[in-house]
Amino acid sequence: METPGSQTSLHRANLERVVRAVRMAGSLTQAEIARTTGLSAATVSNIVRELKDGGTVEVTPTSAGGRRARSVSLSGDAGIVIGVDFGHTHLRVAVGNLAHQVLAEEAEPLDVDASSKEGFDRAEALVKRLIAATGIGQDKVIGVGLGVPGPIDVSSGTLGSTAILPGWRGINPSEELSSRLGVPVYVDNDANLGALGELVWGGGRGVKDLAYIKVASGVGAGLVIDGQIYRGPGGTAGEIGHITLDESGPVCRCGNRGCLETFTAARYVLPLLQPGHGADLTMERVVQLAREGDPGCRRVIGDVGRHIGSGVANLCNLLNPSRVVLGGDLAEAGELVLGPIRESVSRYAIPSAARQLSVAPGALGGRAEVLGALALVLNEMGDSTLLENALAPVTPAFT
Repeated sequence: METPGSQTSLHRANLERVVRAVRMAGSLTQAEIARTTGLSAATVSNIVRELKDGGTVEVTPTSAGGRRARSVSLSGDAGIVIGVDFGHTHLRVAVGNLAHQVLAEEAEPLDVDASSKEGFDRAEALVKRLIAATGIGQDKVIGVGLGVPGPIDVSSGTLGSTAILPGWRGINPSEELSSRLGVPVYVDNDANLGALGELVWGGGRGVKDLAYIKVASGVGAGLVIDGQIYRGPGGTAGEIGHITLDESGPVCRCGNRGCLETFTAARYVLPLLQPGHGADLTMERVVQLAREGDPGCRRVIGDVGRHIGSGVANLCNLLNPSRVVLGGDLAEAGELVLGPIRESVSRYAIPSAARQLSVAPGALGGRAEVLGALALVLNEMGDSTLLENALAPVTPAFT
């Protein structure tokens, strides 16, 4: 029996600290584990040896600062996690292991607005196909991260705005997919997952305070404060698209007038250019034309950047992030959009906040959300199952 403060409970706590540090980072040297956990080098060495003998971690030779070191990562046999990203026009699924390696990934077109049943049918089939492609048994799946293009109501687990996905009215995405796959499903909106993806895998690595801005059918922000996603008590933090820019402006789908979204989202921007470029114009094509020198597309993207910059300036004044990462198709415009964003931030943000801010395109492109879904599972899963081998080597884990 373990009692608080006993050697057994202290040892268990130290094991969990080491496993958690490795799980969150993907891989760490033993020196990095010691710095992250506050444990002594000798304690870390003993714990890593125990975890390695139990099959929980793998240790490989590496170098750090020109010196030989040992890199520690969770075992490839410890289990796999799944990421599922529903966009308005696509479905993307990725399979990864606990060492932050992507084992399989695939995307396909999907009109997610039409029917939740079709969306989940397609997601279930794609998940099972990719698991089979890895050659790893489905019993090794620890959990699934699920991204949807809208805020999640914390109290009910349903989409917080049925105006975004009317075909999903009353659906609890986590329960629906969990019942199909038989494993825990963790759900969040696409902007939060984009922020988490860039934080763990991309342009936000090493940054503790950032905002990920995604401009697509709507406009949202994923907020990272002190290294953690901030969702707010109701799950709607980061709805930057509904900052009011013009009280006499166009009516937004939220019911208000002149929201940032009505000046920047694809559904409002594309009609400005379609008379001269065709009804099938997409934001991806607008960006391509702008990069090729099309004056109309360059002007529209510049205007969009200035409007986004106004919203970012508000974020700077309120939260003082050190970095803003721009995601979605618009990020491919590079300085054509980033320059106007910086211009507006410089004009409207408090000077000290503006000086500390860097604005950059996302490093992950369209993969940010699905990789964020993988990271969500890695964040939310517990460490107790991973320790089964270390604490009881004769009992196989994940049976």
